[in-house]
Amino acid sequence: KYKEIVMGEILDRSPGVRWDDIAGLSTAKAALTEAVILPALRPDLFQGLRAPVRGILLYGPPGNGKTMLAKALAAQSQATFFNISASSLTSKWVGDGEKLVRALFELASERQPSIIFMDEIDSLLAARGRAGEGDAARRLLTEFLVQFDGVAGAAGRERVVVVGATNRPQELDDAVRRRLTKRIYIPLPDAEGRRAVLTHLLKGQRVSLTDRDVVGLVRSTEGYSASDLAALCKEAAMAPLRELAPEKLACVAASALRPMGRPDFEASLRVVRPSVDAASLRVYEDFTRAYGTQ
Repeated sequence: KYKEIVMGEILDRSPGVRWDDIAGLSTAKAALTEAVILPALRPDLFQGLRAPVRGILLYGPPGNGKTMLAKALAAQSQATFFNISASSLTSKWVGDGEKLVRALFELASERQPSIIFMDEIDSLLAARGRAGEGDAARRLLTEFLVQFDGVAGAAGRERVVVVGATNRPQELDDAVRRRLTKRIYIPLPDAEGRRAVLTHLLKGQRVSLTDRDVVGLVRSTEGYSASDLAALCKEAAMAPLRELAPEKLACVAASALRPMGRPDFEASLRVVRPSVDAASLRVYEDFTRAYGTQ
């Protein structure tokens, strides 16, 4: 019964996301390749002190590709991808949550190589002793720790990796943080990253931008996340449509629309603002200094 419930959370063996589908984040990709993909290709080299990690934490401001990275990691390593959320492992029946966790790790072992991806992991495995904590949450956390230690130490579970993603790494339980030994900060894109994201978003679109315009746009979007940049491009793409009268919009051909230009992006910049504030970024930077692995 519990394995059937967990089976509903399994994505395809290959989630269909490749490294090339994710613009930028070269440092994070390199760290994940070293931690997961290379050990899968050359297990003879990754033994003893070079044994691969069993737990990875991806953290940083929202909208920068943490979930996409995990899906691409599963595709690149040809692993079964378990996409787990808080609703997947919580139940109104006492004791069901722990049984679901146990079934999840058993299935992951059966279907190795596998990646257990826990999105918003802080909502499932938050620090103990906080206000409003219930017995069910504590039991779920305890069972996760027990099962994770089984992955890390038991024979036959060598190719199971737990990947957690969170926007609130400081709220994770200390014991969970200790077990997720590879903690990778996914920051806001820098200038090179923003250019890569914009290039990826505008590929195949009708755009009239010079290289100088693109440089100016990259400079103007400092502090924007990848999802902010997507919202910016969508807003700019609407400008040619908004110029048309409703009666003309009903019959105009898509090829007849004018291309997006610099004025459209300048107008979008006044509408779409960065979604991450400086105080939030300081929290991530403090966590990285204290606990980050890169």
